[in-house]
Amino acid sequence: MARSELRPVIGLRSTAGTGYTYVTRKNRRTDADRLVLRKYDPVVGRHVGFREER
Repeated sequence: MARSELRPVIGLRSTAGTGYTYVTRKNRRTDADRLVLRKYDPVVGRHVGFREER
């Protein structure tokens, strides 16, 4: 099955400036803006915001 352009793979980079990243998929139809998720950053040792990078 082919990868859908509607659900691309995106990278999420930590806003704490540590350079730690997560990789996930998102639905462009429902989330057109840049995604910001609150996830755990093991370098800092706490939950911080992770912003979509392009």
